[in-house]
Amino acid sequence: MEFREDILGAPYEAAELALRPDDEGAVCATLVRRLVPGAERAVLYIHGYNDYFFQTNLADHYTALGFSFYALDLRKYGRSLRPHQSPNFVRDLAEYDEELDEAVRIIREVDGHRQLLVNGHSTGGLVGALWAGRRAGRGVVDGLFLNSPFLSMPVGPAVRTAGGPVVTALGRMKPTRILPSSLNPHYTHSLHRDHKGEWDFDLRLKPAEGFPLYAGWLSAIHQGHRQLRHGLGIDVPVLLMASTRSISTTTWQHALHHADAVLRADDIAAQGPRLGRHVTIVRIEGGMHDLVLSQEAARAEVFAELDRWLAGHLDVRPVGETVGETA
Repeated sequence: MEFREDILGAPYEAAELALRPDDEGAVCATLVRRLVPGAERAVLYIHGYNDYFFQTNLADHYTALGFSFYALDLRKYGRSLRPHQSPNFVRDLAEYDEELDEAVRIIREVDGHRQLLVNGHSTGGLVGALWAGRRAGRGVVDGLFLNSPFLSMPVGPAVRTAGGPVVTALGRMKPTRILPSSLNPHYTHSLHRDHKGEWDFDLRLKPAEGFPLYAGWLSAIHQGHRQLRHGLGIDVPVLLMASTRSISTTTWQHALHHADAVLRADDIAAQGPRLGRHVTIVRIEGGMHDLVLSQEAARAEVFAELDRWLAGHLDVRPVGETVGETA
């Protein structure tokens, strides 16, 4: 393993993590890092579906607090996607445990950080929460920040209940069957500066129309949701954030800049107590699906709420501030 300059340029560097091959062949994940000299704290970011790490404003915020910043591009996503692979495909979300465990080993044992926060967005929030539940009691992670985590399918309860067994059966019999996708291209357009947003990212790695939706992947999500409904037993503090509203539209609307256009925010918040015993739920007025990419007022609220939670639960304060000082 060797870190080299990342596609984002300095101060970001990246290393390829070689993983066990699957039935498509060689598999890898990519660990991106931005070290803070002397830092004892670190954060590990896990991206969402049809996504990869590019949210440098998030890294800026953490490094200003004295965290070394790490991000995983999971297998078959972003930097880790190889030509012989089906994009984003897994049969079980527990497959990601391999790269998460290796990333944590590097962060703690190789780079020497004593405290670790895991920050997951959307599907990455579900993946991180399931992994943290399986690692409970081992002292692997000290806290979780879940940004609009994918804790529930964005459909009504009746469809969710009836459709789950069908998807699971199809995922087992024909895991690479491509299903109709409901991914809204207007969400990506609301983010990208070449369309109607303010952010720059590679549309080849995060295409507006998305990658194919595989039955096996959707089955894995349903399995993860079933585990959540039984309770995950996460034994560290969890901060869950979601927008105050959602929007479903097939046409462009300005409201896409002020609501979650991917998941049902109310459903996310409702599932929060199943994560563990120490869950803080915060709703962000005007928040988009990726809350840290929201319009300026909303993302300022996100970071302010994050800072308050970090100070209260992990004793994190801005660099140079000591206990008892006020801003």
